[in-house]
Amino acid sequence: MEMQKEYEISIDPRILELLGPNLYTNIYYILAELIANAYDADAHNVYIITKSDRIIVEDDGNGMSYEEGVKKYLRVAEESRKTPAEAFTQEGRRKMGRKGVGKLAALSVSERVEVKTVHNDDKSGFVLARYIDKDNKLEAIPEDRIIFERISHNGTSIEMLNPQYTLNKTPEVVKKNILKIFPHVNKDFRIHIKLTGKKELTIEDANKEIIGQLGGLYILDDEFAPLASFFNNEYASKEKPLLKIKKSFKKLLKLRNKNQEEKDYQLEIKGWCGVYRSTSGRKKDADDFPDNFISLYSNKKMGEYNILPSIGKNRLDEVYVVGQLHIDLFEETELPDMALSNRQGYKTDDERYKQAIAYIREDLLPKVLELRTLYSSYKKESDKLKKLDRQKREEEELRKKVDAYKESASKNATEKITNLLGARGNANSSGIQNIIGNEINELLPIAGFKRKVDAKKKKILLSQTRADKPLSDIIYKMLLFNGIPAEDIIYSNCDDQVCRIPEGSSIYDYLREFFVESYSTEKIYVLYVTSKTMSTAWGALAEVGAGWITKVGHKVFNLKVLSADGVEETFTPQAPLNIQAEWHNSQKNSDSTISMEELDRDRFAAKIEAVCQTLGYSPKSREENLAELCSYLKE
Repeated sequence: MEMQKEYEISIDPRILELLGPNLYTNIYYILAELIANAYDADAHNVYIITKSDRIIVEDDGNGMSYEEGVKKYLRVAEESRKTPAEAFTQEGRRKMGRKGVGKLAALSVSERVEVKTVHNDDKSGFVLARYIDKDNKLEAIPEDRIIFERISHNGTSIEMLNPQYTLNKTPEVVKKNILKIFPHVNKDFRIHIKLTGKKELTIEDANKEIIGQLGGLYILDDEFAPLASFFNNEYASKEKPLLKIKKSFKKLLKLRNKNQEEKDYQLEIKGWCGVYRSTSGRKKDADDFPDNFISLYSNKKMGEYNILPSIGKNRLDEVYVVGQLHIDLFEETELPDMALSNRQGYKTDDERYKQAIAYIREDLLPKVLELRTLYSSYKKESDKLKKLDRQKREEEELRKKVDAYKESASKNATEKITNLLGARGNANSSGIQNIIGNEINELLPIAGFKRKVDAKKKKILLSQTRADKPLSDIIYKMLLFNGIPAEDIIYSNCDDQVCRIPEGSSIYDYLREFFVESYSTEKIYVLYVTSKTMSTAWGALAEVGAGWITKVGHKVFNLKVLSADGVEETFTPQAPLNIQAEWHNSQKNSDSTISMEELDRDRFAAKIEAVCQTLGYSPKSREENLAELCSYLKE
């Protein structure tokens, strides 16, 4: 005869009514709690199944016997890890659960939750509900209804009836959100997602997708070093270190345990942090978890999803940051519990938390953001090289088109004129004009391609030496102020790499390929910064020569240098520069600031405006230019 099982829950019904709908704020936190319970039950497979009237989370773990498992399960808020031995499962997994309230997670989704479990043919089933009788007795589920969807032997099924949250997503979106809060998935612990009307999806590799999207990766501890195999960055190399593997962070803390004994405990932080290559296309739905976060885990269970808002400094590049850090000391059995009841954060006044946050904010995060800066720099350099290669191919194409046209035009014109003369004995001017006109028409497509080639070329060369960078920077800023794009300027010492010739190339090669050995008639305008230093710098002199050959026009900005002891170092520009024209004079002071007399400020503004007009840009007014210029000068 079947034993009549009773299911009595040890909790005040009023607390159950209060906690049920308010314990968790997101369906994925709830799923993570149920998945964690399956993990602690030594499950190897967890199934998330949706039907028209329920969400089911089913696992193939040990299940619960009525006497030893179910009765313990119904003792709510009883700590499950009181001794070091209780901190591990039968298969040796470190347990995630501790508080004994995660079992109530499903009540945040549904008012009625059916719990079905089997352990060695011992079947138990009951309805966990928000509203129960005063005697705390739960509705029993008959044994003939204790049937699993996918499990054939031991296991547990949590069925949330008429759920208030839904999973109206694709399996891929559900997978993405689950992995953000429960990344500890592998071939020994798989999650299967079967949504109504959708093909089943199995998760058995947690970090491959995220790591593969990173531009930089910082790994703490060899335990997480295998993640490096997923990091595939075209810019990473020994010369460009975008992947760093370091030892875990360790710090000895003196803490008081639950027995009020003061002992030394080691705070250890392991895991990984990285920066995305791009932020486009992320977090498409409002209820999706953000893609940029730093999560904290303890004993492989997420304790806080995102600490970035509390540790960041509102830098723009923080939106690229993502990471998962593991701090098992947060769940040390001997120490007081510091996790909040809903598993969505930690007690911020706990010394363990304060020390961890201090390291992440002051040490780890700046290093991770440094990787973003490096990645951005390498990408821009690569993009410049690709752009240069495209320009070279277009130059070559233009050269071939022009050569082919010259050959065919001369041949065709000769043949046609010869035929015209042979047919008539003489030729009138209109006949010859028609022939030439037709050949010119053949050139029009080439002319259009030439304009395309010319449009991509740099327009201004700022010829200078590094010692004269203070004045060169002012010239550069004034060009930008007047609407000239940085992409149109060559400035070899510019802080913005878009103006520098790509690494591995030289300005001489660039000028030769695009302005000397080219059929394009486009020329470059040169702004010379002359000084005593420039006159003795071979690179600057060679640049003057290269610029002279390719220029359409030039302006001279001359610089005298005032030393700390008041000695002036002057220079007079020489040919081949246009020494007949009035040049501009500035003074570089001993503190590297620039000074100009009133007349030279006006000359400076006039030269900038003239350059703009020559190249087809609309300059600012003289008044606006003088005001902007004065903001860069020392009185």
